[in-house]
Amino acid sequence: MSAPEDPALPDLTRRGLVVAPELLGCVLWAGGGVGVRLVEVEAYEGADDPASHAWRGRTRRNAVMFGPAGRLYVYQLHGHACCNVVCGPAGIATAVLLRAGEVVSGLDQARARRPGVRDAWLARGPGNLTRALGITPADNGVDLLAGGRVRLLGGGRPDAVDAGPRVNVSRAHDRPWRFVEAGSPSVSAFKIHAAARGVISRGPG
Repeated sequence: MSAPEDPALPDLTRRGLVVAPELLGCVLWAGGGVGVRLVEVEAYEGADDPASHAWRGRTRRNAVMFGPAGRLYVYQLHGHACCNVVCGPAGIATAVLLRAGEVVSGLDQARARRPGVRDAWLARGPGNLTRALGITPADNGVDLLAGGRVRLLGGGRPDAVDAGPRVNVSRAHDRPWRFVEAGSPSVSAFKIHAAARGVISRGPG
């Protein structure tokens, strides 16, 4: 099964903080025919953001974050793969973490990858999103715009978007750089990092 074509994609050459809310409603498509409509994202702004992997500069691990725009940056956290859309001008590390989505294609395949999970939660949370799609660290650096196994497609914007603090970050935890589709059951639960307790009371969703 091939992915449908949809040219209505945000301009990824802008900073991640600008692009992030515009990615809501877009569809991340991966091999096996699974497509996930994005309902939750977080922006990370490199040298201007202590919570970013690129805050201290380029390393072997974060090199993909420095561009070009449209690449997929995949890293592992607690044994789970997490994926980001690289944005901005080449050489500027700015990206959008894809936190959650709604499976809109390949539902049976996504269920097989996450058995026993309710449909609305198949791609709820960054590690679950990559698992439902079959994305692994081997996909780090792939071009999402090249029409390959993993690609990003445009989609309809949600009716309402909420913004709030990012989930479980220890630095820059007061920045409202998490964007969610208001009312979506696929948005992940908000969790406050220990360093942020007493500063943040709640997030969106």
